[in-house]
Order: sequence, then C-alpha cells, then structure tokens
Amino acid sequence: MTAPLQALVARWRARPTTPVPGLLVVPPPLRAFFLAGMAANAPGPVLAIVPGEREAEELADDAALFVSDCLFLPAWETLPFEHVSPTVATMATRAEARHTLRTGTPGAVIIASVRAAVQRVSPSAVDPQVIRVGDTVDFERFTTALGSAGYDRTDRVETRGEFAIRGGIVDVYPAQGREALRVDFWGDRVEEITSIDIGTQRSSGDRPSLMAYPAREVRPDRNLAEAARELLRSEPWAASTWDRIAEGLSFPGLESWLPWLTDERTAIDEAHPATTVVLFEPHRAGTRAAELAREETELAAALAPTWGPGAPVAGEHPSLFLSLEESLPADRMVAAPAVAARPGDDALTLRGLDAAPGDAASVAAGIGGLISSGVQVVVAMDGEAAADRVARGLAEEGIGLPRAAAAGTESVVIAAGIHRGFVAPELGVAVLGEQEVAGRRRAHRRTRVGQPQAAPGYGDLRPGDYVVHHRHGIGRFEGLVTQALGGVERDYLLIAYAGHDRLYVPTDQLAAVRKYTGGEAPRLSRMGGADWERTRGKVRKAVAVVAQEVVALHRKRARAAGHAYSADTPWQREMEAAFAYEETPDQVTAIADVKADMEADGPMDRLVFGDVGFGKTEVAIRAAFKAVQDGRQTAVLVPTTLLAQQHYQVFSERFDPYPMRVEMLSRFLTPRQQKTVVAGLADGSVDVVIGTHRLLSEDVAFRDLGLLVVDEEQRFGVGAKDKIKELRTSVDVLTLTATPIPRTLEMALTGIRSVSRISTPPEDRHPIITLVGAYDAPTVSAAIRREMLREGQVFYVHNRVQSIDHAVARLRALVPEARYAIAHGQMSEGQLEGVMLEFWNGEHDVLVATTIIESGLDLPQVNTLVVERADLLGLAQLYQLRGRVGRSSQRAYAYLFHPEHERLTEEAYRRLEAIGEFGDLGSGFQLALRDLEIRGAGSVLGNVQSGHISAVGFDLYIELVAEAVEELETGSARREALPEVRIELPVEAHLPEDYVPDQDARLEAYRRLAAATSHAAVDDVVEEWVDRFGPLPEKATALIEVARLRVEAVRIGLTEIVGMRREVRLSPVALVASQEVRLQRIAPRSVVRDRALFVPSPPSPPTVGLTEFLRTMWPPDPE
Repeated sequence: MTAPLQALVARWRARPTTPVPGLLVVPPPLRAFFLAGMAANAPGPVLAIVPGEREAEELADDAALFVSDCLFLPAWETLPFEHVSPTVATMATRAEARHTLRTGTPGAVIIASVRAAVQRVSPSAVDPQVIRVGDTVDFERFTTALGSAGYDRTDRVETRGEFAIRGGIVDVYPAQGREALRVDFWGDRVEEITSIDIGTQRSSGDRPSLMAYPAREVRPDRNLAEAARELLRSEPWAASTWDRIAEGLSFPGLESWLPWLTDERTAIDEAHPATTVVLFEPHRAGTRAAELAREETELAAALAPTWGPGAPVAGEHPSLFLSLEESLPADRMVAAPAVAARPGDDALTLRGLDAAPGDAASVAAGIGGLISSGVQVVVAMDGEAAADRVARGLAEEGIGLPRAAAAGTESVVIAAGIHRGFVAPELGVAVLGEQEVAGRRRAHRRTRVGQPQAAPGYGDLRPGDYVVHHRHGIGRFEGLVTQALGGVERDYLLIAYAGHDRLYVPTDQLAAVRKYTGGEAPRLSRMGGADWERTRGKVRKAVAVVAQEVVALHRKRARAAGHAYSADTPWQREMEAAFAYEETPDQVTAIADVKADMEADGPMDRLVFGDVGFGKTEVAIRAAFKAVQDGRQTAVLVPTTLLAQQHYQVFSERFDPYPMRVEMLSRFLTPRQQKTVVAGLADGSVDVVIGTHRLLSEDVAFRDLGLLVVDEEQRFGVGAKDKIKELRTSVDVLTLTATPIPRTLEMALTGIRSVSRISTPPEDRHPIITLVGAYDAPTVSAAIRREMLREGQVFYVHNRVQSIDHAVARLRALVPEARYAIAHGQMSEGQLEGVMLEFWNGEHDVLVATTIIESGLDLPQVNTLVVERADLLGLAQLYQLRGRVGRSSQRAYAYLFHPEHERLTEEAYRRLEAIGEFGDLGSGFQLALRDLEIRGAGSVLGNVQSGHISAVGFDLYIELVAEAVEELETGSARREALPEVRIELPVEAHLPEDYVPDQDARLEAYRRLAAATSHAAVDDVVEEWVDRFGPLPEKATALIEVARLRVEAVRIGLTEIVGMRREVRLSPVALVASQEVRLQRIAPRSVVRDRALFVPSPPSPPTVGLTEFLRTMWPPDPE
C-alpha cells in the first residue's frame, strides 16, 4: 500500500545526496521526511536511532506517512533481571524489524530507540512462517514449525502467539498480526485461509496468505542447550534454570536469562552490510546509552543479594545493554544532530508557519503565503471529519485546498495525522498537522482495535465449581462424563448433591444449569427438588419487597416528563469522527444504548461500567455533545479536583471547534471565577460544566439541565447521593464506573437502572502484573529503578499527609538519583495543579501521593504503582489505584504492600487476595461480584439480607426479582425461558473426543446446541461446528438430529420422548377429533393413554423418523 505522503519524496531528489558516512544537521520535525529521502536512494535498509523510546514511536508513525515499508523496532518493556517475558506482540514486532534489517530490503526504514538498538539480541531465527492459498505444505512440518517459533498450542485461539489444530484445520493468531486466521488443509494442500472472529470462533472473510513471525525471542535449541550445560558447571547458583534450558524447555521469563546464554551482539551488528545507520542527536544518544549501562549496574547492585549463594556480585554479570559506540558502523553511518556545532556543517533549514494556531484566518493567510511563494502545502489532519472541517474553513477564508486521499503534486488536505509538521522552503514542501493548524498535539497512543472477548458460556466451569440446577438447586460440578445407558453412549454433566447424591444432566439439558455466584462455599441442596423449592420460596417472598420498589420507580419514571432528543446532527457525526481511536465493539454498543435512551420520551438512568482505560469517557463526551445540540446543558460530576481538571481539558479539546462553552467548577478556581461560572449556568451561557460536589451546592442553578454525568458514584457521600437522586427523575443521568459497588451492581442488574458493559480492552493493552506482600525496601528500590530504566514514571501511594515527607525521605535514601514530587488534598489548588503538570511533562520520576490520584487520571507513561498500606484500602479503591497504570502498550506493575509484622484482618486478607487474583483485563465485573461476597450484598433499600443471595446464587436472585417485577407489572407470571424436554432414544449422539478434544470447547458446543430453539439456530450451530472442527462425524450428526427433534417437541409442548422397546412414548398429548383422524391415517398402530401417545418405533435412526412424524402430526405454522 502506498504511503499517503510518498509523492512528496520526489522533492527530496532536488537536494544533493547526503554522503555516507557523513554528517547532516536535521531539525526534529524534518526527521521523517529526511529518512524517506535517504531510503529512496539507499542500496539497503535505513536504520534510524533516536535517544528515547517515545521519540522512536512518534517518528515511526510519521515516517510511515512517507515510506510504505516502515517498521518500528521496540525495546523490551521488561527489564534486566526481571523473570517476566516481554509481550508476544513486542517480540514479534522486533522479529519483523530484525528480519527486514538482516535481509537487506532496499528502501525499508527501521526506527529504534537507543535502548532497542543496544539491547543484546537472541540467536534464535527471526524468519516468518509464510503460506498461501493453493500452496502444497507439509502439514506436520508446518505445525511443528509454529511450535518451534514459540507459538502456544491451545484448544481455541484467543490471543497473539497461539495456534490450535482440529483435524485438517489449523487456527493461528500471528504474533505480529491484527487478526487470527484459519487455514484449511486438504492433505498437504492449503485449500482456504480465512480470518476468525475471536468472540464466536467463526470464519469471517477470505485471506490470500498467512505470515507469522516468531512469538518468542529466545527459543531453546541445540546451541542454547549447550550453553546452559556449560553454565551448569560455571554458574551452579542458577542450576534449576540451566537444567530447564538444557532440556529444551521454554518458560515465562526465559528472555531475562539471554545475557548469560549468548554472545554480545545487537540489532546494529546483525544488520545487512548494505544498511545505512542514521544516528539522530549523537550526543544525547551517547548519554542515554551510558545511562542505560549505569542504571543496569545499579539495579544489579540492588538485586544481587537476592540471587543466592554463589551468584556473581554486582558488576560481574553479563549486560543486557551493550556499547552503542562499539556497535555503530563508522563506514555506513550518518550523524544527524538537531543543531549545527560548527559554522560549516551541512544543514536542512526549517521555518515555522507564520500563523497563530487555532485562528482560521491567520492559518489561512499563512498557508496562502506559502503557496504563493511556490511551496507545496499538505495539511495532514487526524481523521476524515477534521480534514473536511479544515478544508471548509480554509475555503471560507479564500484558500481552496481540495480534499484528497494522498498527496500528489498539488497542495491538498488529507486525513492522515502527523505528530510533527514542518515548513521546508528550500525543498519546496510544507506538511502541517494538528499542532500547526489547531494548536493541539496528536494523541501519542496508536489507533486501537479492541479484541472481542470470548463468548460467555461454560469455558470457565471447572470440576469443583458450584452450579445451580433450576430444579434440584445448588450442587458441585464434578466434570463432563461419558456414560453408556442401554448400550448407548452419551455425554453428561455430573453434579454432586448433599447426601452423596449424583445427578447426570444430559447435554441437551445444559440450559438448566448455570455457574453459581454469591458466596465462597454455599450449602449443597438435597436432590429431588423439595429442599430447593423451599429455599426458592423463601427468597421469592423476600424479593417481593424489592420488586414493589422497582415497579414504583418504573411508574414514577413513566410519569416524569423526559426530553426526547433529536437524531444525530452533522456536527455530532463530525465530532465523533474526530475520535483518535477506533471504537471497540462494546463502546459502539454503549454509545448506541445511551443515544436510544436520550431519544426516548422518558428520562434516562443508565450505568456504563468497564475497566479503567476502556473508553467510558468517550461515551459521556458523545452524550454531552448530543444534549448541547438540543440546547440543553450538561453537568459532569466527578469525585476529585484532579479528575475535574483532566476531564475539563479533554472535553474542552473535543468541543473546541464548535460554538460551545465548557467550564470547570472546583476549588481550582478563585471565588470570583466560581461566581462567573455559576452565573453562566444560571443564564445558560455555559453549555457543559465539569465539577466536584461543588456542583451540588445550593447556589448552583441551571437554566436548562438536560444531562447529568456521574463519574465514580461510589466516591460520593450520602448527602451528595441524595441530591443526585432528586435530579434522577427529571433529567437524563449517565453513571460511569470501573468497579461498581455491590449495591450499584445489584440495582443495575435487577432492572432498576439500565446497564451497558464495556469489556473489550483496547489493542495492545496488557494485564497488570500485581504483586501482593509484606513491605520490602529492596523491592521498592528495584521497582523504581526498573521504571526509570525504561523512561517511565512511578506512582507511590502513602495515604497519610502528616508523614508523607518522611516517606519521600525514605525513598530518597533508597533511590537518590530519582526526582520526587508530592501531591495530596491539603495542598493549594495552584500547588497541586503545578505538580501534576510537571509530572505530566516528565519533570519528576516518582509522584508520592495520597489516594487523591485514585480516580480517572490518564497518564500513559506511568507504569509502576507502589501502595504502602494496601490492607487499609477497600477493594474498589485498590482496583481504581491499580487502574492508574497499564494505560499504554508497556507492561505495568502494581506492588500492593502490607506491614510485615502486623496481623491482617480476614476481610483485608480476602480483599488483597481478590485484587491479586483478578489481574486480567476486564476483571472489574468479577471484582465487584467478589466484593459482593466479601461485604455481603445489602439490598436496594436494606430490606433484603445478603443471605438470600447466597442461598440461591446471584444470577438466580436477579432472575427472581425480574420475574416478580414482571408479574407485578403485567399481572401474569413469566414463562420458563427454555422448557426442559427429556429425550431418551437408542441413539449414540454425542461429540466424540477425537472431534472436539478439549472439554471446555465441548461444553461450550453443547451449550450452544442446547440453547437452539429453532431449526435455523440448529443450522447455525452445524455451520459453526463444520467451520471450527471440520465435517461432522456420525455421532455428532446424530446429536444434531436429536436437537431438531427437541425443537419440534418444544414447539408442540412435549416434555418427554422416551424409547420403550418397540415403541416411543410422547407426552403430554391431548388430541382433538381431527388430530385423532390424522393419527390413525399416519400411524394406525399408535395408542393414546393417560395423556401419553405411544407410537411404533420408526426405523433407524429414530430421531429423523420421529421429527418427520411430529411435523406431519402437528404441522408448523406457515412462515
């Protein structure tokens, strides 16, 4: 694919060729264009090295606008001596860049930070596995090669670096790829390659080929095994590790042992001889390389005492980071300082745009001046909407630049943002971006595409888990077993009950079983149903109170006059298109839910919950814009002044191009400023206000409040909540939360409030490594040093203002070279704002703060959190604090400490255990349910004890409330969702283990089939099974026929179809006269007795014959 600004590179040819080796002064904004010019004439690839990792990422983004073959070589996000592997995506991206460097691809540009360039590289191969449709590929060799390349074999692919084999089908999620692929073999011929939807595991589109780079950077082979055996003799202190490597085993953290196993060699050393190396800012780069070596040594000194007897002392360990100076090839290097050091240095000249950013007339005049002087101008804006808006604005000022998909030979506006624009008169070209035109920096993080989550079901059901059977009650799941009854094999769920009873549940009745949530060890029910019915009866009576309150609230809402908002305007669509990232599927759903609520007549009361950083704020921004478009005001209520400040900046930036006034109301403002904002709310001149509880003060009155957004409602006190409750029946309310407190969760799920869940993580977001334990000073020192080594920052939480200075003093003694700052709620607004701004700009390494940093702050460069007294904080607080890190593609760490010699309370222990257990992305919902168990659920109004929830399980409790609500509102009881049908026929109908080997996948497949209530749904299951597992074997086909028979039974109302020697009993049956006549015609030997119909057994297979009989006897309604 051609890069959007590639045509501009022709302008570079007018300049004299840069000599290699040589020196050229290149101002930072011109780096990307300069590299494109170099690459156009280079005999091999161009490797560009910049001092910092973030600089490298931004330069790679910009260079990709000019060069179609541009790759980023990242450094490991893990650090020396840290027994954690880098992410699969990082290792594969490095492999792709290194492969391009080693093969010498002419015209390619590879961009690396100093850290990435001087990191020791693995001797393991970096070649990709490549296959195309129509190729003949040895099946065994291909799958073996994937395993050798570090891919994990699983039963279903869900994340990068995994593959699965089912018959002649191989699913692969390329480690560097953006989608999983399914390869369908016929023998050794590749018949088809399709993409896979991770959520459904279904094929979704044809692809011509598969390319999979290695998923692990260090892979044990013969040479590494030999090196490990040698180390067993020379370095016996790590014998257990060397043993595993010598045996060819791969394990997490293997990469951290790389320096002991390989020679000193960097990516620069292994580059093809035709590679040109460009070193930007040589002095800064050299300083950074020296810093890396020093910091690695200091980190070794801090950790060496923990390595055990016989380990080398600090300074005698092999280094991960090698010498930059020794790696650079003097004969193939171009030094590119940012400023000239001597008068005669060859230099590229740069000038700024003669205009005030953000002022349309000024920007248009500046662009007009450039064009009239013969300079080709390309305005590169983020997104189609922004590009359209700028083109229109310029046209209104008399500068008619056409919109184009890519640059050509004329001045245009394109939708491809650039971090650093430039004006280069000597080259006759100018590229202007957000910074130059609008005065805004581009979002640093790259476009994200959320990974859909696996479909919910039985994948997490393990033997020993508690389950709820709708008829028999709470039991313990013992596993999926195959039983032979009457000579016929079938699969059953085995459930244990009180008194050593066992229940075998046929897989076609799976819908009757669900996983239990509500308490850690519930009492097992007695089988038979009487015990369970008594329990359900008690809970039903208790939930009646809740149901009455729900109905009263529904009726009150129905009476309340809401405002039905208009459909989206062109401005709304334009503002939404300017969002810097691609929306995740869950975000799209949540936004649609909120808009539907707003466009309805009644007032909205919706809860949106999702993990920190999953995009809840964007939902609120779009809702606020919609409200303002209809002339209504929006109030955004947040728990802290810091969060108010951050939201104010975000909302202001997004709404800046439109005639909307956004203000903030918090103690960051002087009394006079607050008075002005309050007056603006009263007269309607303020459209959106973001504030703390100050918004709920008596003096604050709105002219026409339409929408209230509440961020983290659980952080507000009772008085504030009562004030919010007063507003709730008259205005639209949108509540955002990452960890809903149990009562909020209960209210949402019992139908009192509508709920949207955002559970899809942004791409390249990784679970936070959470470490829970007693306070340990060396661990704190190592954590801070590691973060500094990768140019990151640290949050250190000390939640006592009185002793926070002592905490800083302790840290200074541990890590004296770090730069510290303090933040707490008793500081003046000016001080607090100043500290946070300095920290945001990277002027401090460690921010020692109280829990004031808990809510919503978005600082992607902060990736280590240390909490001193985690045992004193609630689960929701711990979760919120942990959410301050891990908001970028870097691996994040959370250290949650408790005092070494103090005894923890049971509740504190369980909270810390829970936060440690739930480290996965999207785990906020599970944490809220665990909080429900730890604290008890309470109830909506305190009328129902949490014992009722643990008695029947959370899911069933919610269902009982919903049933009671429906009965009160409609006067009739809710019908059972999926009637149970007992089918016992002499048919071997199950999924053979050799067809679906994994028990989780089989359970999920059975669940899908059990939930099918129509022939179309059964057809869909067949299509999915053939797609995922291959052609149906005979027993699976028989299972499908049983499902079709069940569909007919449900339609007719039968609950039993049981084979009895030479006949089949169908019940219950009540025939009218015409049906009796029809029965005698089609089955003359059949008998009706006690509401049961006995018919002769049809020939084998009986399921097909019985299905035909039912459709003839009780014809379905014509569609």
